[in-house]
Amino acid sequence: MKCLLVLLSYHHKNTEKIAKVFAKVLDAQIKAPQQINPEELQEYGLVGFGSGIYGAKHHEDLLDLADKLSPVTNKKAFIFSTSAIMGKDKVAEDHSMLREKLQSKGYTIVDEFACKGFNTNSFLKYFGGMNKGRPNAEDLKHAEEFGQNLKQNL
Repeated sequence: MKCLLVLLSYHHKNTEKIAKVFAKVLDAQIKAPQQINPEELQEYGLVGFGSGIYGAKHHEDLLDLADKLSPVTNKKAFIFSTSAIMGKDKVAEDHSMLREKLQSKGYTIVDEFACKGFNTNSFLKYFGGMNKGRPNAEDLKHAEEFGQNLKQNL
């Protein structure tokens, strides 16, 4: 199955580290939202959408792209992120806006992945940040397992 990862990762490249693992496992290309022509997504059987979490949602550029997508039928997608704070309910909430936008366009969300990322936003920079060293080797291992599961189940 042809796969594409749409990624926005810039502060510490936390989400990019995860995306590179997915790309290797799924033999996928990685592109930034600004590099995407919404029509080209029709060529892919699986599209992963990911960024860091900013103010309890994915990056605005990724959300803007989701708004511009054409309606689809039988297209599969997955969502991924890195953030300072984790928790099952927190991840579901953080992913909700992107999930709803993609589902409204007809995408079936097959799975979601999240892990902690190094964060120096706001006042945290004065204290050396939060989650230093994340994503770590264990997070990358979980990302690889997630990618393998996607590959096997699709």
